[in-house]
Amino acid sequence: MWPQIIKELKEHAPFTIFGAITGIIIIVISSEMSSELSGKIFYILHPLHVTFSAIATASMYEFYQCKGGNRECKILRLLFIGYIGSVGIATLSDSIIPYIAETMLDMPNRGIHIGFIEKWWLVNPMALIGIAIAYYRPTTKIPHTAHVLLSTWASLFHIMMAKGISLSHYDIATIFVFLFLAVWIPCCTSDIVFPLLFVKEKK
Repeated sequence: MWPQIIKELKEHAPFTIFGAITGIIIIVISSEMSSELSGKIFYILHPLHVTFSAIATASMYEFYQCKGGNRECKILRLLFIGYIGSVGIATLSDSIIPYIAETMLDMPNRGIHIGFIEKWWLVNPMALIGIAIAYYRPTTKIPHTAHVLLSTWASLFHIMMAKGISLSHYDIATIFVFLFLAVWIPCCTSDIVFPLLFVKEKK
């Protein structure tokens, strides 16, 4: 599996860089945005990220374990894979990695903001909606593309909540690196690597 994982990471790197560039453009244009508004935008983008991640993750498992109409996958296993692969890794991507950047840059309003706890009534149902879509209409290409962009922007607005001050060129360069890292490995892991760990090899 490792050669395939490395191949996927290489193929996704250019698009992830593009996503990070869009994030920097947004942060430059929106440099005066308040923490309150940034927080509201974060809690729109983060649940959407979770939904598209759940679709992509659960669909990947569906394609490999249930292909050809063979419904071998159990619904509880699909729920587990879709939920952990979306909520768990989206939390890492959108909240934990950005919080590390905020701490490194000593931002005044930094906070970790765990979505499935703070807004449990919103984030968790959005994950279940994504899993349900994957169960009935599995698809990966569009959800994965949306997942990458939404993850980039959610991570960005998490940082925007914390900044509280104008950003230096060093701050912007650091944010670019963290936006790239927050999306590149977690998104490929959740959409591709994680669900394939549960696929049983067929004869």
